[in-house]
Amino acid sequence: MLEGILYGISVWALPVLIAITFHEAAHGWVAWKLGDATAFERGRVTFNPLRHVDLVGTVLLPAMLLLVRAPFLFGWAKPVPVNFNRLGKPRRDMILVALAGPGINLALALVSVLLWRLAFDVPGGLGEWLARTLQASVIINVILAVFNMIPLPPLDGGRVAVGLLPAPLAAPLARLEPVGFLLLIGLILVVPILGREVGLDLDVFALLVIEPARWIISTLYWLTGAV
Repeated sequence: MLEGILYGISVWALPVLIAITFHEAAHGWVAWKLGDATAFERGRVTFNPLRHVDLVGTVLLPAMLLLVRAPFLFGWAKPVPVNFNRLGKPRRDMILVALAGPGINLALALVSVLLWRLAFDVPGGLGEWLARTLQASVIINVILAVFNMIPLPPLDGGRVAVGLLPAPLAAPLARLEPVGFLLLIGLILVVPILGREVGLDLDVFALLVIEPARWIISTLYWLTGAV
């Protein structure tokens, strides 16, 4: 059993680390190129994972979920600091900075699908491990991209929505940012429990994240001829 758990961790650990690191670095890089050097000045425009790792969100929580064989994997890195007032066109550039994270995750998923086809040419157990790791990379990158596009601040989708909506709608949505994660936890964890109590299926995470992610993953494999 322990051997299986360690093997599972070895398959998922690297994809999780790369997905979260690239996500945050992409935010910082795009902000830097659009005029805000805050992340660059603090050494966050880097693909060195140690600059982005959050002990709880990047290490302890994903490890715990793997150990208990949770049906989904969840985590986060240290948010990259962005001063939107330093951006050239704050409203437009906020959208581009927000989209950079999910965008790089989808790009990583595509690269992983393409490499997955080649992993079967590697002989022995190494080839099988590479194939499983690349499959894990596809899953975690797509789920991270879809999850972050939920239109609720401080998620990337929330910031995109704030940038796109007219001011009368954008302002109240932006004010939700301090409590956004609490609302999200309530939607993902509390609402399904309440739903089961009254005999309803209110699995918000499956509806907003898992089902769209499955469609995107199937489409990536189909587009690349991997299936």
